[in-house]
Amino acid sequence: MAETKNQQGFVFAGKKRSSTGQDGGDDFIVANKKSMLSTGLPSIWEDPAASLASARHEFGEHGGVNMSIEASATFTVMEPETMRRMFSGELGPDRDFFIYSRHFNPTVLNLGRQMAALEGTEAAYCTASGMSAISSVLLQLCSSGGHVVASRTLYGGTHALLTHFLSRACNITTTFVDINDHEMVKNAVVEGKTKVLYFESMSNPTLTVANIPDLSRIAHDKGVKVVVDNTFAPMVLSPARLGADVVVHSISKFISGGADIIAGAVCGPANLVNSMMDLQHGALMLLGPTMNAKVAFELSERIPHLALRMKEHCHRAMVYATKMKKLGLKVIYPGLEEHPQHELLKSMANKEYGFGGLLCIDMETEEKANRLMNHLQNCTQFGFMAVSLGYYETLMSCSGSSTSSELNDEEQALAGISPGLVRMSVGFVGTLAQKWSQFEKAFSRLQDSELYKN
Repeated sequence: MAETKNQQGFVFAGKKRSSTGQDGGDDFIVANKKSMLSTGLPSIWEDPAASLASARHEFGEHGGVNMSIEASATFTVMEPETMRRMFSGELGPDRDFFIYSRHFNPTVLNLGRQMAALEGTEAAYCTASGMSAISSVLLQLCSSGGHVVASRTLYGGTHALLTHFLSRACNITTTFVDINDHEMVKNAVVEGKTKVLYFESMSNPTLTVANIPDLSRIAHDKGVKVVVDNTFAPMVLSPARLGADVVVHSISKFISGGADIIAGAVCGPANLVNSMMDLQHGALMLLGPTMNAKVAFELSERIPHLALRMKEHCHRAMVYATKMKKLGLKVIYPGLEEHPQHELLKSMANKEYGFGGLLCIDMETEEKANRLMNHLQNCTQFGFMAVSLGYYETLMSCSGSSTSSELNDEEQALAGISPGLVRMSVGFVGTLAQKWSQFEKAFSRLQDSELYKN
């Protein structure tokens, strides 16, 4: 269904128009809007929450306050000639002409507009998973024989993609670097061959914060595109505002918030996103990591309260990190003044969103890490032993033996991942006092058992 926009920027559903561009009297409502991939927002950056509120609101087909779900896999046309014009690129989603939902789907495109507003980019496209977003971007920007410079501290799946799959299947090689050693980054770039500098805004799992402005300048001076995974810091950091070319997300995490959806997003320039949907050469179009429209609808209903959720995740993480430090634990959290990139994050972060919703406790050995997590889950119900993050309950995992297990021992050591590093995604259920009491009891029991054991 096409939509029409009123003076307040709201979008109402109407009937699909003919390809002649005529409104057909009362039978068709002609949509007067910009590209479906564009947010239509001003280029001047604003608070992510304000940017989301400024994005157009889609109403449902019958005037419902929520948009309708376009669950169709294929779309009809009014005249036979229209189909040829759509396949030639003359008509497209910018004029409400859709071919097939692997190409473009109205509901998924609306979520893309929200993601573009969130990240302050010109366009965004949503995918079936975070890994599909990452792999599609890299395959679009790099050809056979291409080269990537990447942080040595990355999510294990991304590290495996760069280390093994792309080199074996695509002849794309990667040089891993200490992302905070800018001379090392410069020296790793191979002129004429390096296409992408890839890193996480806040590294998984060590919570190292990247200097996005400086790294972007280094890359751009050498003609290299900057791709940043911002999964750990939505709302907190806005990499595109800081100089990045492309921002990728695993929407499954904080943005979803419910640990019930797998999804991803590519946010960046409209020309890149459109090229990824090209019928002949587009990585997204041809590899087909298509998001289901029903999933897109679910996610679009959660994004409006992402700011509130992130503030509470971050607030509690700050409180816990401070209290855990006082208990004598070795805590890694960018909000603590002793964190190496504390001041850097303060200088880059969007105000009032804190320092992120994850913290790490270094228990030194896997055995001690497992005992702590066992007490926290099974004795006091502080949180769950589970991978992933951004859930409303606290999630804990020993990174070296779980989400970073794709890295060998030497790679984990270079990445700064201790065998006993517990990654903790801080939830917000229950009262803060209640949850902290649960942590204290578990830690006290752990100490008692350690004394008894010794």
